[in-house]
Amino acid sequence: MTATLIVLTSHATLGDTGRSTGFYVSEAAHPWEVFSKAGHTVSVASVLGGDPPRDGDPAGHEDFLAFLGHDTPAVGDLDPTRFDAVFLAGGHGTMWDFPDSTALRSLVRQVYEQGGVVGAVCHGPAGLVGVTLTGGGHLVAGRDVAAFTDEEERAVGLTEVVPFALQRRLEALGARHTGAAPFQPWVVRDGRLVTGQNPASATGVAEAMLTALDER
Repeated sequence: MTATLIVLTSHATLGDTGRSTGFYVSEAAHPWEVFSKAGHTVSVASVLGGDPPRDGDPAGHEDFLAFLGHDTPAVGDLDPTRFDAVFLAGGHGTMWDFPDSTALRSLVRQVYEQGGVVGAVCHGPAGLVGVTLTGGGHLVAGRDVAAFTDEEERAVGLTEVVPFALQRRLEALGARHTGAAPFQPWVVRDGRLVTGQNPASATGVAEAMLTALDER
């Protein structure tokens, strides 16, 4: 049976705005539904463990939130060899803790290098920017990727709040970033790496991950 891990942010504050943030509920709930219906054994973890902060409308996602509960394991406490796939859910909180988590970087690298599939959506690709492979190259270098675009960040008024521009950081690491019109679904698959642009892309990323798993 295929084992898939969904990773959530543990960061709850939106810079210096005084506003709260966290993982975007639909970006975890929709993939969970896809993986679960496909018969996967699905686990959820967060960067620090415990109750991950939530953002976005929870309506319609009650089943996922009941599954999630309030006490996730920390990424660093997990054995990467258990997982065939890892999915990095978005939400603005990821921009603060995903890139600097050595445990997350290690888990993503190990899952990928053992032949697994790595997926991420919206701001979730922030968890890819620090991932280097055993040979020293960046995971995203020379790869086709999608993520929340600079245009979308401007549209939500957070360009000056986030610690870096995700699209530009990925491009600086050698990724080939493409995107659709703001807030339209856009999914990019490059082998065993699958990424999506925004919340509307979450289901498509999970579905493309299923295909990548089948084709290994």
